Amino acid sequence: MTEDVEYWVPEHVRTYLRGLGFYLPLEAMEEHIRGWQGWMRADGDFYDYYDTDAFGRSYEVHRRSIKPAMRVCDEWASLLLNDETKVACDNEATSKWIEDWVADTGFMPAAQELLVKAFGLGTGAWALWVDGDAGKVRVRQYDSRMVVPLTWDEDGCSECAFVTRVVSRGKKYDQLQMHVKAGLAAPGESLGTKLASENLGYKIITVVFDEQGNVVELDGVCGEFDTGCPSPTFALVKPARANTRVDHSPYGQSVFADAVDAVQAVDLCFDALVNEIDAGKMRIFVADVLVDQERDGKRRVAIPFGKNDCTVFRKVMSTEDTIQEFAPALRTDQQLTALQTALSTLGDLCGFGGQYFVYDKESGYVKTATEVSSDNSALMRNIKKHENGLERSLRTIFHAVICAARRIGGDLPDEGEIRVTFDDSIITDTAAEKTQDMSEVAAGLMKPWEYRKKWYGEDDATAKAALSAKEKGQAEARPEE
Repeated sequence: MTEDVEYWVPEHVRTYLRGLGFYLPLEAMEEHIRGWQGWMRADGDFYDYYDTDAFGRSYEVHRRSIKPAMRVCDEWASLLLNDETKVACDNEATSKWIEDWVADTGFMPAAQELLVKAFGLGTGAWALWVDGDAGKVRVRQYDSRMVVPLTWDEDGCSECAFVTRVVSRGKKYDQLQMHVKAGLAAPGESLGTKLASENLGYKIITVVFDEQGNVVELDGVCGEFDTGCPSPTFALVKPARANTRVDHSPYGQSVFADAVDAVQAVDLCFDALVNEIDAGKMRIFVADVLVDQERDGKRRVAIPFGKNDCTVFRKVMSTEDTIQEFAPALRTDQQLTALQTALSTLGDLCGFGGQYFVYDKESGYVKTATEVSSDNSALMRNIKKHENGLERSLRTIFHAVICAARRIGGDLPDEGEIRVTFDDSIITDTAAEKTQDMSEVAAGLMKPWEYRKKWYGEDDATAKAALSAKEKGQAEARPEE
């Protein structure tokens, strides 16, 4: 990646895709995505604008921000994904391979970063990336500005393109990667029939453009790679909210799309609070007799205070009350009440519930996990809704990773069903629940293998085998009577 402040799909790439016969849904959503990005960055006309004083002079105004839109996205990412999220499958050996792959690639921290952008801009994506020479399988991450769905219906997106900026030997290029079913013709040929057979796998077609928009070939870039994967080699990530901005769009909607007014309210209150403190600081007025003077030709002029000094002021032609203090009363309590109201409204509209964001000295900015689980059923319901969609995306991309690993020479058993175990300790008291389950195991109400299945993400056979091996080891360790 380069130093581009913003990267959007270039026009020559769009023209190329249109030439293949594709309709580009990005163009209908682009205006909304740009707007959501502005709120995440806290820039635009709301934050930087010009005002006019009583003399008709124009001056620039900057509104302070705590970036509430970005805070919302960060919170959702931290609630849904972390290092405690586990991915496993029916086969024990393949599960161990998944665990090692996740640790080696740093998938979970990067996935959490993707969730921030996906929930802010409405859509994100994981896409398979294969280095055949090195025998490595990786997952690339894209936000909605770089994602161009090609084929979709109500069940989801089945073919998709991803566009990024790459640099090779100091030169910038635009890279287009199309993840399509094997029936799609290669670049330069007629589109033809996309599906030659329902059983054909996915292939990745890569096209590189120079800065003038010409198609070029780069060393080490495979123009077409047959993954052999029968299922999609990518997965879209979206908040569990219907897109009400554009009908029949494959893109999702920002998690704060319906809370923009609340985002504005939070920053208005915060900016007013800072202005209140700035305007309410003490002023000291000093009579002329206490101000040093110097010669300016034949006149005696007062030495002015510092240009940036807005605390001490000179009272012209005054000898009474040589020093006078003025300290206006602050309204910070009222300002904090307004800020808390705005935060509560923002939390409610973004799915956290009205008690999630708390600006309070005793409980802190965000409540504890125990308080959330007991007070905020709305948050718990919304977390489950988002987890359902996220689990589907994780299953899809991990099936693709395992399939591609086999394709480039890995000897991996069939993974069967892939399971995702989320860390819900933020909304439930996990330690207390584990203790309760262990007491039920001791009382015979829950079987030990059921406990392992629930808390270790193992399937029935793996859990039972682990317990059997443990019991056998304990028996061998006992001294003979």
